Amino acid sequence: MDIYDNITVLKGVGPKTAESLNKLFIFTIMDLLLYFPRDYEIISLCSDIKGDKTNQKVIVNCNVQRIERDIRTKTGKVITTILFSNGKSFFKGKWFNQPYMKNNFKINNTYTISGKLEQFKGELFIINPKIIKGKLANNTRQKIIPKYALTSGITNNTIIKLIFYLLRNIKIEENLPKSLIYKYKLCDLDKAIRTIHNPVDFKELNEAKRRLKFQELFTYSLKILMLKDKVLNNRGRAFKIASDLVKLKDSLPYPLTKAQNKVIREILIDEKREKTMGRLVQGDVGSGKTIVALISIFNVIKNGYQAVLMAPTEILAKQHFLEASNLFKDFDVNTKLLTGSTAKKEKERIKDELKNGEIDFVIGTHALIEDDVEFKKLGIVVTDEQHRFGVMQRNKLTNKSKDVDTLVMTATPIPRTLTLCLYGDLDVSIIDELPPGRQKIETYYVNKVNKDKAYNFVLSEVEKGRQAYVVCPLVQENETLGITSAEELFKELKEKYFKNICIKVLHGKMSPKEKEQVMEEFKEGLIKVLISTTVIEVGINVPNATVMVVENAERFGLSQLHQLRGRVGRGKYKSYCILITDVKNDIIRRRMEIMESSNDGFFIAEQDLKIRGGGEVFGFKQHGEDTFLLSDVVEDMGIFKFANLEAKKLIISKDENDIKIKNQILNKLKQTSKLICFN
Repeated sequence: MDIYDNITVLKGVGPKTAESLNKLFIFTIMDLLLYFPRDYEIISLCSDIKGDKTNQKVIVNCNVQRIERDIRTKTGKVITTILFSNGKSFFKGKWFNQPYMKNNFKINNTYTISGKLEQFKGELFIINPKIIKGKLANNTRQKIIPKYALTSGITNNTIIKLIFYLLRNIKIEENLPKSLIYKYKLCDLDKAIRTIHNPVDFKELNEAKRRLKFQELFTYSLKILMLKDKVLNNRGRAFKIASDLVKLKDSLPYPLTKAQNKVIREILIDEKREKTMGRLVQGDVGSGKTIVALISIFNVIKNGYQAVLMAPTEILAKQHFLEASNLFKDFDVNTKLLTGSTAKKEKERIKDELKNGEIDFVIGTHALIEDDVEFKKLGIVVTDEQHRFGVMQRNKLTNKSKDVDTLVMTATPIPRTLTLCLYGDLDVSIIDELPPGRQKIETYYVNKVNKDKAYNFVLSEVEKGRQAYVVCPLVQENETLGITSAEELFKELKEKYFKNICIKVLHGKMSPKEKEQVMEEFKEGLIKVLISTTVIEVGINVPNATVMVVENAERFGLSQLHQLRGRVGRGKYKSYCILITDVKNDIIRRRMEIMESSNDGFFIAEQDLKIRGGGEVFGFKQHGEDTFLLSDVVEDMGIFKFANLEAKKLIISKDENDIKIKNQILNKLKQTSKLICFN
């Protein structure tokens, strides 16, 4: 049996079971081995059934004393009862509407059963007990039962049985260097896999998790470092500093900050090298990342190459397009916009002109990664709000030409401790200075019972001629629920506060044309209050908007609240952010106090990370091939640092055995996206 064999080679896996397993992304033997439990259930082994064990799940070895006659209740239920003894005390097993269960038991025979022990009127009983086949060791005090994420057609017992059968028929070979196992006192891979699926106790389970997390983070580090090494050693195109670059900077209506100039220098140095650039530009909301990217793009275009900028939303893509068109209007740069809503004829024309090299610069959304989008001479790829794109999407755009420079931008400040983990293949530039004139946004949180104060304040700002955003949350990424809450809030606010004021709703289910119309009306000042879901988190620049109200602010992460807050404070007027929240506990209060006290995106991101974890803040669960099976980059930062250190040593090692191990791991990564691989 090979780990890459189809799951159907296992006994008991027919077409229907295989189809259900495929829904859980279990296609091969390795997928099953790495389908780790989501949780564990502790069941106590009872040598004596006593009242102090009630409301607990128990395992008990017992003897059948009597099988009672079934009873039918007034409501039509059938109750099947068996009297058991474990030698010290008596208790009953009861099944509802399962009369066939008594056929599994014979009087005077001994069984091991499990279930929740309950007590009623002094009588002990177990509801719907299950038979556990195979004897439990007499010295076992408790059993730890793995609980797996399931889908229709698959039970927890099905997965347990399949893994039990698999582990009986397979031996997992070690694939980490012995020196690492010895140095960090790690258990071997075979034991780790067996233990995580069938732990004897929590000490062994924690050892198994530690081993697998180390391997996962070690392999991830190796992959990222090899990718960076490949980028650094890739021969690229050396772009000269264009003579028009000074003219372009002089044409700007405002001076660049020191931080912007520093980052531009770093990018231009990369562009001058005969190696491909891979650089991440981080900058807080409003720090001026876009102009930095456009200057970098301009230099490549003036060297005779094409450029592409991909944004996550049409609104943001259009905003970049307008800014670029205005900036390049006197410099003979042919710029086009390509999105999902671009008319079919226009799309085809743009694609033809890109292929023929007539277009210098194209800005768009996911439409850019379609297979029929081709370039004649692509020189640089820029992605904005990088965390919203999967790694595969970013690579698909980069792979449209050989040896292209890559620049990624994000307005979500990433704590420095995480930068290596998320973007280890990229050099990092940080714009840590806001342009002159950007005011601090006053932030307040109010309990939802006092929301009248918030909306009366919004009304006073509107009466001064200003505009406001009101944002509703999405619940578990459910757009439908987000729409419902936005529409309900619209009715409430219209009736109660803004009867004679133009207010409208904006949400993700609207067509691009509808969204665009609403946004244009808001930009022009026709709409005074815009009620929206989080589609306005990025890409909207309305200097006259001075108030951001966030309903149910406790449902948002701090980094997301900081992003939303950045939609205001873009003009000359004093601006405010009001967080309406249900302060149920101290954690929510602490989070709101952080927002009140700080406008520093990096500090806020650090705090968000501590409270919610990396997967929630940066969406690792949506990162496709980079999803961690077990590790959390925040909780396991200690393990990550050691794993990353050892990966660096292995990369530079000239030892023949180290090179062999490195190549083995990398070859396995080519066969699978799993970060835990086997020989």
